[in-house]
Amino acid sequence: MKKLMMVALMMFIASATFAAESDALKAVMKAKTYAEASALLKSGLEQMTSPVEKAKAYNHLVQLAFEKYNAEGAIIEANLKAQAEQKPQTPYDTLGIGNAAYNILLDAIECNKYDQMPDAKGKVKPKYEEINRDLAVKARNTLVGIGNEYASRGDQDGVLKFWGAFLDTDDDPFLNVNKELEKAFIGQVAYYAALYANQAKMFDKALVYAEMAARDPEMAKEATNLKFGLKQDRLTSKEDTLSFINELKTFYAANPDSEAAFGTLCNLYATMDAKDDVIALVTDKLSKDPNNFLAWTLKAQNEMNIAQTAETPDWDTPIASFKKAVEIDGTSATVLTYLGFCINSKAAQISDNRNAQKELFKESLGYLERAKEIDPTREKANWVYPLYQCYYIVYSANDPRTKELEDMMKK
Repeated sequence: MKKLMMVALMMFIASATFAAESDALKAVMKAKTYAEASALLKSGLEQMTSPVEKAKAYNHLVQLAFEKYNAEGAIIEANLKAQAEQKPQTPYDTLGIGNAAYNILLDAIECNKYDQMPDAKGKVKPKYEEINRDLAVKARNTLVGIGNEYASRGDQDGVLKFWGAFLDTDDDPFLNVNKELEKAFIGQVAYYAALYANQAKMFDKALVYAEMAARDPEMAKEATNLKFGLKQDRLTSKEDTLSFINELKTFYAANPDSEAAFGTLCNLYATMDAKDDVIALVTDKLSKDPNNFLAWTLKAQNEMNIAQTAETPDWDTPIASFKKAVEIDGTSATVLTYLGFCINSKAAQISDNRNAQKELFKESLGYLERAKEIDPTREKANWVYPLYQCYYIVYSANDPRTKELEDMMKK
């Protein structure tokens, strides 16, 4: 009996030793700052003996981050009250609360990953799920405002960190609660995050965010344009281009009102020198929508390109098409500039009637000056040289207006 009792005692000691917390977990739990605890967790994660320990460690990080988040949140709340009462406000740590929200979100997700794993007895008994989900959802929504703050400063890294975390966790099942509120703004956040990601040359991220934005009816047009543009910019071979054309054709067949698909298809056909395909696509579009601005513009551009390489150019055809486009929408500096260019090209062909030539340049001048007014910095259209031609012929080489444009061309 005595021997049996000793065996039982040894088994109890072994069991108690096994249940004791690992040194790695103890070190994390003793840490008083987020930075210290996070560093210890990263270095000691593999030394922790079970998912239960890992969940506990990550939960400690969540709580430490929440302390900072809560402290800065209290200042913001007090500032809102002070603002309403027209009293002085207290500065708060924007980066601090942003990082705290970021850490709460990601650490809560990691905590839940381990919290959902079976324990030593094979049972799943999540301990932190409820409280951490609430904290993570609040923190995640905070990231929208923090990201907007960095966007207002033009801080690309800050935008991509905070908006990126918000978007990258959108489909995490742990956070799949109360998604209705997000519908009002997630499309805009995704669209502008895509622009920032593209600017940072993070093309895969940009495409993911653009596709997220395209699911929002309010942002679908801009986001689809961006998505197709991103894909087009990354084409590196004829095979890539043909594959993308087929993708677009399928999309366009299902979405015949998509201007983005229509325009991108026309551009791709043009790069493949498939003029007949461009003409067929545009003709079909105009048969269904006779006042489609984009269709008239693309039709005119195609006709302009043909005229530029023809032995006997027909400038009247693209001029008529560009005029129709301007009649529908006269706010495009690019279209106005192209129209002026075509009229100037027609005028240049006249060698035996100075007055007729001058009248054409006068007509062109009106369109080009409108382009200048709409786009004075020439971000979208380089109207300078064709307008210079007009001033030179209509006014004279020494006219101040001509001289001004001459100087602009030298810069």
